[in-house]
Amino acid sequence: MAHLLLCSSPIWGHVAPMLQVGADLVARGHRVSLLTGAKYRARVEEAGMRFLPLPTECDYDDANLDAWLPGRAGKKGLAAVRYDITGMFVRVIPGQHRALTAALDADAYDAILCEGVFTGVLPLLLSTPRGNRPPVIGISALPLTARSVDTAPYGPGMAPGSGPLARVRNRLLNAMIYGGALKPITDAANERLYVCGSRPLDGTIFDMVRLFDHTFELGAAGLEYPRRELAGHVEFVGPLGLPAAASTALPEWWADLRGSRPVVHVTQGTIDNADLSRVLAPTLRGLAGEDVLVVASTGGRPVDEVTRLLGGTLPGNARVAEFLPYDQLLPLTDVVVTNGGFGGVQQAVAHGVPLVVAGTTEDKPEVAARVAWSGTGLSLRTGTPTPEKVRKAVLRVLADDRYRAAAAGIAREVEALGDPLERIVAALPTRETRRSDAAGR
Repeated sequence: MAHLLLCSSPIWGHVAPMLQVGADLVARGHRVSLLTGAKYRARVEEAGMRFLPLPTECDYDDANLDAWLPGRAGKKGLAAVRYDITGMFVRVIPGQHRALTAALDADAYDAILCEGVFTGVLPLLLSTPRGNRPPVIGISALPLTARSVDTAPYGPGMAPGSGPLARVRNRLLNAMIYGGALKPITDAANERLYVCGSRPLDGTIFDMVRLFDHTFELGAAGLEYPRRELAGHVEFVGPLGLPAAASTALPEWWADLRGSRPVVHVTQGTIDNADLSRVLAPTLRGLAGEDVLVVASTGGRPVDEVTRLLGGTLPGNARVAEFLPYDQLLPLTDVVVTNGGFGGVQQAVAHGVPLVVAGTTEDKPEVAARVAWSGTGLSLRTGTPTPEKVRKAVLRVLADDRYRAAAAGIAREVEALGDPLERIVAALPTRETRRSDAAGR
């Protein structure tokens, strides 16, 4: 059995897949430690792993990013991309690297498994020869950020285009954006790498995926832009399976989902849900007069918050709960309205459910753009849609079978990939294979 070190940024959408991977590895008999934020200590230990804390200077609360990044809410477009990425993933490089180095000095590991933007591993990847360190495997639960002639720059949610003219456009845009508006991100990263005694990046921080010894993308290739430069390096394994929520009692209205009306599910996830007036409330308002059943999940917010937002009364076709068992909900759903969390979108299309996406923060514009590009749904290109805009989009998706057909195609792709955990486990070295490799060098 292997001794494995897992590393994650202290953000739930990044930590959650690493918890699931780690719990599976523990169940298979491996020794596993997870380096992440203090907020998640209990979850790490409940999964049977040893918890290793990030230093306070790189540990922040993902439910209160405005405290870590003051003024964040007022930034838009590429300025917002630059501010968020620098604050959440660049500023933290020295602290994360110090914690990673301390873990490696304290114990011998057969491999390191990093979520895709745990940037504290960069000095190790850039400045330590592969034979002098454990293998480093990336596990990505984000849209791919790597530059390519086949894609526009990452951030604004621009479709890749096709054909020779699109490739010319992409080259020009990549040179202009990565050498201009987004260049301060890579410059800041190289400053932090210098502090860590590392050589600088060869390219941009957006190309980090290429530095891992191998990367598993927790999504379907059909929902990601092709990039000729990544052939063989990134392996698409599909989303992790939804854990069964056997302990979650079904709401008393659950039988309504099996009626004749189409079911529309709306969610703002469990992190970006502090203001339910952004997506959830407009969806309930916009669809109040339609012959659909709208099922809302608040992600843990009290249900009466929704009632207050709607003037004290829920529409007759609305059903609201704090949490819902997605393994049982998605097979009964016809359309998902979401703010664009990567994991939730991947789960929806893995169940063949088309989407309406309204998101403008973090990676959400890029997720929404991929949904539109793949034909699996519509991007509203805003994080605060009007009720009428949501209504028109949902009715359009329900009326046009092409969206469901595209989502069903992704679902077949995911099913053919099999269990992503099996693929990850198969790639792990054991202590015996590492000794054999060392002896052969």
